[in-house]
Amino acid sequence: MITPINPLPPGKKVYFASDFHLGVPTPDKSLAREKKIVRWLDQVKEDAHAIFLLGDIFDFWFEYKHAIPRGFIRLQGKLAEIADSGIPVYLFTGNHDMWMFDYFPKELNIPIIRKPISTQIGPHTFYIGHGDGLGPKDYTYKVLKRVFANPVSQWLFARIHPNMGIGLASFWSRRSRIQNTKQDEVFLGEDEWLVHYCQDMEKAKHHDFYVFGHRHLPLDLPIGDRSRYLNLGEWVNFCSYAVYDGQELSLTYFENEPA
Repeated sequence: MITPINPLPPGKKVYFASDFHLGVPTPDKSLAREKKIVRWLDQVKEDAHAIFLLGDIFDFWFEYKHAIPRGFIRLQGKLAEIADSGIPVYLFTGNHDMWMFDYFPKELNIPIIRKPISTQIGPHTFYIGHGDGLGPKDYTYKVLKRVFANPVSQWLFARIHPNMGIGLASFWSRRSRIQNTKQDEVFLGEDEWLVHYCQDMEKAKHHDFYVFGHRHLPLDLPIGDRSRYLNLGEWVNFCSYAVYDGQELSLTYFENEPA
């Protein structure tokens, strides 16, 4: 689904972002954040060769056959514009927006990716995904994810009228942990589960870079002597993202500075 990018054309870059969580905590704050994301996309499209969005773009998303959640039209329009211009946009599902089906591929020409992938970009190998359900622990969520990803569960939810289904789910999403990000800003040291996951993956197969979202904390950590793990943070507080220029992969911030 993702064509290796090798070589990366001179002057071109690849961008990675995740966890926009559009829809929370309030419509006004979500709209302001959406406009900021559109400004960021307008900036990066000037030299982007590809854009990877690694999940939880929406705090809740469910596609009915003839209905999608209201709002977010500015982002959708900008993504369609970028994809139509020939810049590939790759959209990964996260734990908040796993119920994406065919709307983005059919309407915006943007493929949906549901599992971590390994790919070549320039001279480097990348392992890319949202990050939920990986590594040790979090057993309760792993069970819930299997339930939510089950076609029967999706079919049953689709039987609920969109006004009620989207309304109930949106109400629940407002209790999301993204509104308690201070809890996630604490570095867990040896308990960072995605670090453990990257270490295990590296033992099986070498990748130069491991890039994930989900954690909500911008991180750039070594994995052994030859690899690095970057977590992209989120856009409610940090507005952080990663950029790869063919040689280096680095975290940076848009209209914001790290505390």
